[in-house]
Amino acid sequence: MSLIDINKIAAMSVQYFHYSLDYYLKSMQENGIKNIDLWGASPHYCRLDYNTRGEAERAIKELKSKIDDIGARVEVYTPETLSYPYSLSSPSLRLRDRTVDYFEMAMQDAKAMGCDKVFINSGCSPLDIPREDGWKRAIKTVKRICKRAEDYGIMMVLEQLQPYESNLVTTLQDVKRMIDEVDNPSLNVCIDVVAMAVANESITSYFEVLGKDKIKLIHFADTCHYILGDGELPLKQYVKELEANGYVGIIDLEINDSIYWDDPNGSIAKSLKYINM
Repeated sequence: MSLIDINKIAAMSVQYFHYSLDYYLKSMQENGIKNIDLWGASPHYCRLDYNTRGEAERAIKELKSKIDDIGARVEVYTPETLSYPYSLSSPSLRLRDRTVDYFEMAMQDAKAMGCDKVFINSGCSPLDIPREDGWKRAIKTVKRICKRAEDYGIMMVLEQLQPYESNLVTTLQDVKRMIDEVDNPSLNVCIDVVAMAVANESITSYFEVLGKDKIKLIHFADTCHYILGDGELPLKQYVKELEANGYVGIIDLEINDSIYWDDPNGSIAKSLKYINM
């Protein structure tokens, strides 16, 4: 009996960034995965490659046709924000404005893909500036983004990060504080089990604090975003907790350690083998 229903599994395309989009889609087809988490960056699809919304929508139409051809759908759209020149919390208003506009483009792209979830994380505020100053700017920026998300009918899905990635949202209490202070129904939550474990937290605590209706996505991987079974996380216990708390959404494989970048298809196949043990 499978640990997780294959119909509930997605796989993020970020680990395929050394490969073409066609290779990623072929890998999804071969592995029987019907749910796409499209990482919004080159070489797969990057909105910055197109000068107008019309050009982007034509590219997405072609992309969506390829996804339809393998019987899959885009479940979540993950625009790249950690490695590109965007920030929720920068002291630069120009940079924050650009970030808001970028997320609006991501919402437009998601709608064109037939997807209602856009992924977001807090990023990192400048470490030489008081954290609380960065926090306040991040809240203002996320409020602006979520207002636009309401207009588009999009769910924003917020993930906590690890301390080496962020000084803003790294714990359950940080997630709860941002949800409360943004105070917009379009802002929802993704639990990243790797960051959760680093913070010594549990699946159940997220449901107890946030309620199951706020949790829309699970990023699932082993220690350090390893292949399932290659690390030390109690993944089977996590699945039991998800079931006990009534989670029925997508479990998204975020296998993204550089040791697997040369063979992303193999990393997915091995993770699915673990699921079916």
